[in-house]
This record gives sequence, C-alpha cells and structure tokens, in this order.
Amino acid sequence: MPTNDHVFYLSHTSYKRTRLLAWILILASLTIALACAVLSVRLWSSYTHKFTPYLKWQDALFATLCYLSLILISGSAMVVRFYYALRAGFYQGMLIQKGGSSLVVRDLSSKNLSSIYWAIGTTLSCFVAALVGLIPEILIGWTIHLPHPMLVVICTAIAILLSLAGLVVTLVAISFIFISWMGCFSFCRKIGAPQTYQLDQQTTIRLDSFVLSITHPHQQEVVFDLNLLDLKDQYRLFSLLQKFWLDAEVAWNPGLGEEIEAVRKEVDHFTMLV
Repeated sequence: MPTNDHVFYLSHTSYKRTRLLAWILILASLTIALACAVLSVRLWSSYTHKFTPYLKWQDALFATLCYLSLILISGSAMVVRFYYALRAGFYQGMLIQKGGSSLVVRDLSSKNLSSIYWAIGTTLSCFVAALVGLIPEILIGWTIHLPHPMLVVICTAIAILLSLAGLVVTLVAISFIFISWMGCFSFCRKIGAPQTYQLDQQTTIRLDSFVLSITHPHQQEVVFDLNLLDLKDQYRLFSLLQKFWLDAEVAWNPGLGEEIEAVRKEVDHFTMLV
C-alpha cells in the first residue's frame, strides 16, 4: 500500500456481529428452502397429473413451494456475496483514500441484509399476486362438479369471465417478477462492492450524525456508517475530511465543516461517558 494512502478497516466488533447475523440468515434460509423442497416432492407424488382444462390447487401449491425454495436459495447466495464483501472490508479496508485524489468505499452496513430480504419479499409478493389472478382458474375445477346442471353452467361461466380478468393481473404480476429478478441480479453484483469516487468539484460529501454519504454525477450514491469503525479510525477519518474540506476551499461542501465538528463532539461526549 502506498504511503500516501489512508486505509480504514471494518472494526472487529462490527465484523463479528454482522458475520454472525449473515450466517444465521444463510442457515435459516437454506433450512426453510430444504423443507419447502421436501414438501413439494411429497405433494407432487400425492395426486394425479392428468391434463385438465382448469388449474388444480395442488399445482398452485406445488409452484408456490418451489418458488419459495428458489428465492430463499437465491437470498442465501446474495448473503454469501455480502459476506465475502464484509471479509474484504475487514482485511483489505472498507474506505481507502488513494493519493488524495480518490476514495474507494464499500457499503458494509448490516442494513444490506434487510435490503436483501426486502427484495425477496417483493418478488414473493409479485408471485402471490400472480396466483391470486389464477384463483378463478382453480374455481372452475369446483364449479364443474356442482350437483345441478344449471348451477354448473352459471358458476362455470362466471369463473371463466373472472379468469379472463385475473389473467390480466397474472400477466402484470409476472412482468413485475421478471423486473424484480433483474433488479436482484444487479443488486447482488453491487452489494458491498468497492466504488471509486474522484475527489473533485463534482463530488459532494455530507455527514449526517454518523452516516457519511458521497455523491458524484453519473455514479451511485454510497452511504458509509461511521459506527462500523473503531474510535481511533473515526478520529482519523474526521481529520481526513477536515483536510479535504479545507483543501476544497470550502466551496465544494459548504456545510461539511460544521457537520464534522458536530459529529466529533458526539464522539467526544460518548468517549467521556465510556
């Protein structure tokens, strides 16, 4: 590492806490995914698979179990991806200032884990919406077995009309499922990945409490939680930010100096209490 580079590592306490949470989520997700896979296999062998002009409720339940197993395995893969980014931040640094001209930042907040399962919940909600649109198709299997012929005709006709409207809901939900999966692939590549920002007049740095945000045109905003650093590294980072603020002649980030002083006072107060 060049001598003019400043490297800030993820604290050992934050690393252990987030690593434990990641492993709990991985094991829990894989356990539930395995249980869903076993149930789907047993369900598949419990009924006949002859062609019918309507949708069987067993097929809908089988598809739900398979999809739930798939998204939980995918969620585990995303958590594993974040875990390796976490290790890189602990051993290689989560914030690096290279030569005073650029910043390399990793967002390693544990909130990324909740974002992963929020994305999983979104795709599952879209799948449930697609199934809701197919409920009239399932009802047809019940209406054609009604005892009275007139009831069979009326109820089946109503179910068919409802199935046409439900098909629109299903198609819209399927399109959202596709979009959600594409977003998950993109999110998986970016989660915890290092992002480089040039320290020039287009770079904006804000410090809100213990959250540092860095924005630059045509780049994704990155959020850096200062609580992930040790106290000594927090002081080092404050000094580095103050130098950046002064070197920028205050014009780039006019409020940064006051924000640094406010957070520094909070850290000093906390240190005195400890």
